[in-house]
Amino acid sequence: MARFYITTAIDYANGDPHLGHAYEKVGADAIARYHRLRGDDVWFLIGMDEHGQKVAQAAAAENVTPQDLVDRVALRFEAMWRRLGLSHDQFIRTTAEAHKAGVVELIERIFERNPDDFYEQSYRGRYCVGCEAFKQDNEITDDRCSLHPTRTLEWVEERNWFFRLSRYRDFLLELIEGNRGFVQPESRRNEILALLRQGLDDISASRSRFTWGVPFPRPTSQGEQQTTYVWFDALPNYWTATRDPASRAEWPAQLHVIGKDITRFHCVIWPAMLRAAGLPLPEQVWAHGFVYFRGERFSKSAGTKLDLGEAIDRFGPDAFRYFLLREIPWDSDGNFTWERFVDLYTADLADGLGNLASRSLAMLAKYREGKVPSAGETSLDQAGAEAIEAYAQAMDCNDLRGAAESAWRIVTAANQYIVQTAPWVLAKGGKDDELDAALASLARCLYRLAVLVSPLMPGKAEELWAVLGQDGAAAAARWESLKAPPVVGAVTRKPDGLFPRPEPSPST
Repeated sequence: MARFYITTAIDYANGDPHLGHAYEKVGADAIARYHRLRGDDVWFLIGMDEHGQKVAQAAAAENVTPQDLVDRVALRFEAMWRRLGLSHDQFIRTTAEAHKAGVVELIERIFERNPDDFYEQSYRGRYCVGCEAFKQDNEITDDRCSLHPTRTLEWVEERNWFFRLSRYRDFLLELIEGNRGFVQPESRRNEILALLRQGLDDISASRSRFTWGVPFPRPTSQGEQQTTYVWFDALPNYWTATRDPASRAEWPAQLHVIGKDITRFHCVIWPAMLRAAGLPLPEQVWAHGFVYFRGERFSKSAGTKLDLGEAIDRFGPDAFRYFLLREIPWDSDGNFTWERFVDLYTADLADGLGNLASRSLAMLAKYREGKVPSAGETSLDQAGAEAIEAYAQAMDCNDLRGAAESAWRIVTAANQYIVQTAPWVLAKGGKDDELDAALASLARCLYRLAVLVSPLMPGKAEELWAVLGQDGAAAAARWESLKAPPVVGAVTRKPDGLFPRPEPSPST
């Protein structure tokens, strides 16, 4: 059994979960669920980034303590992830004592192994609270951060502990040039290589102007106790999570899933920290793109937002998950519009999978009292085998959109098969053997779809599994069973409607 430890970026605790958060979590969840189907020993980590100046400012604006604020926000995030059916094994919070102890331990490991990697230095520069990062000239447009154009950059002058990131430039270049899979997709890899070839500056490892964070383990030469810079606090969560006695996670992680706006932290700073601490590196960092709403990037401060609850309510959590995975490329940017959401739901789910399940199970009920007959393979089984192979190849490459497309090839093939074989004509003509072959093949097709769909739409997959008369869960099916689904003799029933046809779309 292969070990598969997958993580997502921990979400910053200064607001509510939004579409970008959901896109990342649902995508990572689909990958985790797929690896469980393949028999891997999966540990799926998500969590909250709860320290830093941005959180402290948000708490002050609400006249509450930072801890009260992050406790409330964490509850809202956890509720949303339950609603979307995430299968995470661990939810880490950076305010947990175990995590804070792990951050201190990691920093001390660097001090012990490479004592020259930390040094004191006075620093002057422009700081973006939205990014929790100092910004270089090429990251600033019209005196604003390119990623947070509504925020005013702060001019910061203070003496901090610095991490000698520049020392690791050649190591990182060799790593990423020599291991094409370490940073993916390829476009992100090229961006990181270009960044490294320009050279690296050392970075701040502590801050002196606020206290909401992990105390840096060593005072400055002047005796000042500073706070660990938020990224030196946040990034280690992937490692500190493995130190929890209740966790089965083992370092290193096989896959970090992050957004493209934080690649520098995960593909440059984090591996340098691990190298300095003498720890193994993660096997791969996958940086997905952004989800835009009607062509605009989501921004709370700019007022561009979509109510996540409303989007889920439209057709339910599984349909929403399917839209994100089928419509938004996992390796580039994508767009959400209500119109496209309705169109895809209607075509792929209501008229596609839902109609296929309804027709197939209705014919089993009408002609065989719901019991799946025994019969040999047909052309539909061959189409299914080809689609399964394409699905697996796509998922193995983290091509979630490609996997969804492959699964729906079976849906298309099955609906065409029904038209071609016309089971109602076979029944009327008394061609029982041919009718059995068609009905059995359709039942095997639905079995395969229930399993393949389970990483994408776990709730609907289990509904389909139940009406197919199967025991246990589709998510727990053996991958090998897809070759010859064990459906003969199963007593099926017609579903109430997996995907009802949509009502008129909202005016939003």
